[in-house]
Amino acid sequence: MAAPFFSTPFQPYVYQSPQDAITPFQILGGEAQVVQIMLKPQEKIIAKPGSMCFMSGSIEMENAYLPENEVGIWQWLFGKNISSIVLRNSGQSDGFVGIAAPYFARILPIDLASFNGEILCQPDAFLCSVNDVKVNNTVDQRGRNVVPSAEGFLRQKISGQGLAFILAGGSVVQKNLEIGEVLAVDVSCIVAVTSTVNVQIKYNGPPRRTMFGGDNAVTALLTGPGIVFIQSLPFHRLSQRIARSVTSPNMRENPKFFIQIAIFFFLAYVVIVSSLILTDV
Repeated sequence: MAAPFFSTPFQPYVYQSPQDAITPFQILGGEAQVVQIMLKPQEKIIAKPGSMCFMSGSIEMENAYLPENEVGIWQWLFGKNISSIVLRNSGQSDGFVGIAAPYFARILPIDLASFNGEILCQPDAFLCSVNDVKVNNTVDQRGRNVVPSAEGFLRQKISGQGLAFILAGGSVVQKNLEIGEVLAVDVSCIVAVTSTVNVQIKYNGPPRRTMFGGDNAVTALLTGPGIVFIQSLPFHRLSQRIARSVTSPNMRENPKFFIQIAIFFFLAYVVIVSSLILTDV
């Protein structure tokens, strides 16, 4: 992974690629973090659309569509992006790019060469990458692992020999699983796992609880060997809490809402009864 580097005032970390190319970077901030990456002339990075925060004047940005064999129908069905942005340093001197997390998230640098060139992540975990990195969406083919959410069976596979930056919400915990060691994790709290980890889905409680939702209704059983990255605050859990806090008080303080609901059901009842009477006639 990235090693400490203190010889320049720019930042404290550098990444050395398998081709001995050195790329300095710095992760700024505490909650909604930004990764600042130094680019030598003609070097480039690939990032998620809308993630660019700032860049030096020598950087050129363009949109690029992913190859068709890397997009897949599942990415389109679940509304995922089928394009990316390419940021290239076209100047004669070093430049820099700041890539920001789209929400309150931490940025994890992943050196794929240290993970046998492949890691499986939650959907939309990929933020940006340096050097040879490919991002594919993969579907768990085992029917028992299909849960009522995209996070359950649609995963991002990041492969290659470069450096990738992924997103995680809240605090991040890394677990190193030994051979045969089992770890139970809430499905939404999984950020990334290595390809050697076996993932099985366990439903907690009767099927009706799974169908109608509920916290911790589905648990993932992770069997080692391998490495697991866990997040304490998934984005969808945060968004649900915000939505509840915004809508619930309004519903309680607005009695017209319940009147409107009563009128709706009354009109529906009248329409159904009228149709039945007319049908009998």
